[in-house]
Amino acid sequence: MTEVLFYHLQNRTLESVLPPLLEKSLERGWRVAIQAGSEERAEALDGHLWTYREDSFLPHGTWRDADAADQPMVLMVDEGNPNRANIRFLVDNANLPADCAGYERVVLIFNGDDDDALSHARAAWSEGKAKGFDLTYWQTDERGRWQRRD
Repeated sequence: MTEVLFYHLQNRTLESVLPPLLEKSLERGWRVAIQAGSEERAEALDGHLWTYREDSFLPHGTWRDADAADQPMVLMVDEGNPNRANIRFLVDNANLPADCAGYERVVLIFNGDDDDALSHARAAWSEGKAKGFDLTYWQTDERGRWQRRD
């Protein structure tokens, strides 16, 4: 059964949260798809994943690359699964994909300070629940570590 995890950003940016989550996914041997809400955002994330740390980068491609199927991670703006990903990250109000059940895990990251993002996450929660997915909600604690909330 597909797990859908909702990560609630509070006082943190997507740029600070996403790379460690992607690193953990790669450490687990998963292939990753990252769906952004716009081409501009996907392009900004593309640059960020190459430069977010001086001593490291996250190997990835974009939906535009001819070798996207061979990439461990692919940034995209539309549905599809060009690299046969096990896990899909949804950012910037990207919708749950129609093929959601084809993933082991879907991670929806939303900004809790943005009313539109909050409404979008609530609608995605309702949709996921109606489809029978295993849903969990995560927030950071006072030390910035992710904690599951019920």
